[in-house]
Amino acid sequence: MPVPGFEIPLHGALAEPITIAGAPRTAVILIGTLTAVLSLGLQAPLIGAPLGAALYGAALWATKRDPYALQVLARHLRQPAYLNG
Repeated sequence: MPVPGFEIPLHGALAEPITIAGAPRTAVILIGTLTAVLSLGLQAPLIGAPLGAALYGAALWATKRDPYALQVLARHLRQPAYLNG
């Protein structure tokens, strides 16, 4: 039951995750840095560019299925495995 006077409009951008070209911002920055290191730093563009494209495609696919998929994966990897064997 809403209380009169205690409602505010909420813009949709405040509830959506921040993305760059459809993938989460942190993932895109990490993938771009890795691609730049492989392609420019190690001078292996035949490895870096396809790997970067594949990683970006995987991040984009996961984000389209669930906008918070990569955040959930990161949180899952940080949790200790208490119940394992």
